[in-house]
Amino acid sequence: MDTLILAAEGPVNPVLPHTSEIILGLVAFLLLLFVVKKFVSPRFEALYEERTAKIEGGIEKAEQAQAEAQRALEQYKEQLSEARAEAARIRDDARAEGLQIVEELREQAQAESARIVAQGQHQLDAQRAQIVAELRADLGRTAVELASKVVGESLEDESRRRGTVDRFLNELDAVAAPASK
Repeated sequence: MDTLILAAEGPVNPVLPHTSEIILGLVAFLLLLFVVKKFVSPRFEALYEERTAKIEGGIEKAEQAQAEAQRALEQYKEQLSEARAEAARIRDDARAEGLQIVEELREQAQAESARIVAQGQHQLDAQRAQIVAELRADLGRTAVELASKVVGESLEDESRRRGTVDRFLNELDAVAAPASK
């Protein structure tokens, strides 16, 4: 019977399908389109919206993180410049303090040097006075001995001897004073 129906329809076109296949394919397509439109498409739309929200939220978070990083970088640069300024100030203070310490040590050294020189001068003056006193005593004895020999009289009397020695030394000082000037 199928062969009769086929013969009645006419020759079979290999490119064009049968009408029943076209209708059945159209109904299946419409049914598939309805299922996709009713169930699958809303799920895809929801996933798409969710993914879009996540991406936009991620972008916002990235922008916020970038802004926060920029603020942190600016704060770091500010702290770094403050630290550099503080280091420069400390370095300048240390230099000034070092110069002050050097100046104080120099003043102390000069004061110590002056004290040592004054002490040395005092010792020299004391030694000179001692040497002059010893020389006067030696010179006095020698002068008394020479004077006794020259004068021919004995200068054993202490008061005479002292008077003669003092007079001789005064005359000697008077002669030496104009020569040293």
